Amino acid sequence: MPRTAHQTLNALLQDLDTAQLHTGLKGLEKESLRVTGDGSIAQTDHPAVFGSALTHPWITTDYSEALLEFITPPEPSVVYGLESLDAIHRHVAAHLNRQQEMLWTSSMPCVLRGGEDIPIARYGSSNVGRMRHIYRRGLDWRYGRAMQAIAGIHFNYSFSPIVMRALQAQRGHTGSLQDFSSRAYFGLIRNFQRLGWLIPLIHGASPALCRSFAGDEELGFEEFSDDTLYEPYGTSLRMSDVGYKNKAQAALNISYDSLDAYVSSLTRAITTSDPDYERIGVRVDGEYRQLNTNVLQIENEYYSFIRPKAVARSGEKPTLALQRAGVEYVEVRALDLNPFEAIGTNSRTLHFVEVLLYLCLLRESPPISPREQGGINRNQGLVARYGRDPDLMLQRNGDEHLPLRDWARSLMDELAAIAEVLDRNTGGEPYTTAVAEARAAVEDTSRTLSAQVLLQMQDREEGFIEFALAQARLHARQLLSRPLPEAQEAEFRAAAEASLAEQQAIEAGDTLDFESYLARYMAQRPEPRAEDIRHNIQRS
Repeated sequence: MPRTAHQTLNALLQDLDTAQLHTGLKGLEKESLRVTGDGSIAQTDHPAVFGSALTHPWITTDYSEALLEFITPPEPSVVYGLESLDAIHRHVAAHLNRQQEMLWTSSMPCVLRGGEDIPIARYGSSNVGRMRHIYRRGLDWRYGRAMQAIAGIHFNYSFSPIVMRALQAQRGHTGSLQDFSSRAYFGLIRNFQRLGWLIPLIHGASPALCRSFAGDEELGFEEFSDDTLYEPYGTSLRMSDVGYKNKAQAALNISYDSLDAYVSSLTRAITTSDPDYERIGVRVDGEYRQLNTNVLQIENEYYSFIRPKAVARSGEKPTLALQRAGVEYVEVRALDLNPFEAIGTNSRTLHFVEVLLYLCLLRESPPISPREQGGINRNQGLVARYGRDPDLMLQRNGDEHLPLRDWARSLMDELAAIAEVLDRNTGGEPYTTAVAEARAAVEDTSRTLSAQVLLQMQDREEGFIEFALAQARLHARQLLSRPLPEAQEAEFRAAAEASLAEQQAIEAGDTLDFESYLARYMAQRPEPRAEDIRHNIQRS
């Protein structure tokens, strides 16, 4: 009989100290729109005081010039990551206040007055800077700008080599640690695909949106007020078919069976031309509309709950980095901004995700069949739009149908057992507390974050924009009340100056024209691995 995740974890502790379970690295990437005092998207350039969006280590932009992205250095403790994120917010809030702007606190965008109201991010005149900008133009042509203004938090997570080595020995894998780690991470990813709906159920915070987001499109939502659409049982419209789980990518068959299968299927998507994108064109009247006409311009265009990641070298495609280094960490992309937190998240949320990642790593993880993948996609969409419906049914293992609440309860039992182990010798019970709060939200969905958003909107008789704007003003006051010490502000000034100098050096160092640079970048192909070559020789 296969071991449970809890049994596997206890077996690992025969070779590990519990403290070693916490020695992997964690980092955060948090997006927030810059908005004006009336809740409109800022039309100003990326503030010069924040340095270069191309090269700054902590402050950059995502899709839009107004969509800030904050990056925390990888640390062993989520507490350190939250402290770094807090410092970035305090620094940014102080400078935005001087130009009468704030950070939007919700995942779904503020008032949008058409696509042109969302300025596409710019990164200077270098080849890499131009490529980033043109890629974003392509996203506009393919999906529209409104979807690109959605914000979230990405949680980057790695298990320490010590943990992976112990797990490798326990599973009797005799290959390299890099190969085993990649296999283990892909097992985790498959399980996260199966179970990740727990995150929007409990921590989703986008059950409503501004009517301006929909434009003239009929999205099938109910009307909360004249300017607000919502789903009564919605949890994360950001992760629904109107957000990043959009229909345009529904036909992509990206495989998570193995590193090779993932690289191969993603490579096929970034090298296969699409007739609809051919009609858009690449360079029209001397101006680039997109990088190419392929199903995906580059790997980052593929949206998913979770991604395998490796640190890429300068100019290296993500798929090549994965093939060279193996999976080094995973990027969890399922978290909405928490509009009740000034920095968009808190330790309880991250501790819960951490326990879930351990469960996904340690559980048995067979390949996902096409039938099961269909059920997974359906589950994710249902929970995003109707997750708090007490009668909601999900599909498990491709054929079994069961109530969401029954499945969630059984998972909470497994998570609680893992949390108890992770709490040993921590001086408290942060993981147990996080799972207990999640269990309470499963039993009483009015305690979920999405329900709390709607409850506050109803109690205050506020539409989505009024609610989010009030939270933005509250958080601005909270952040401004705690100015950074001068020494930390000096660090930010130095980082901004260094980033501007680095951007100038990159621009001065370009030796290729842009067309040649782009062609060379796109020409990179994954190298066949030795076992693939042997397999092909045997077949021939």
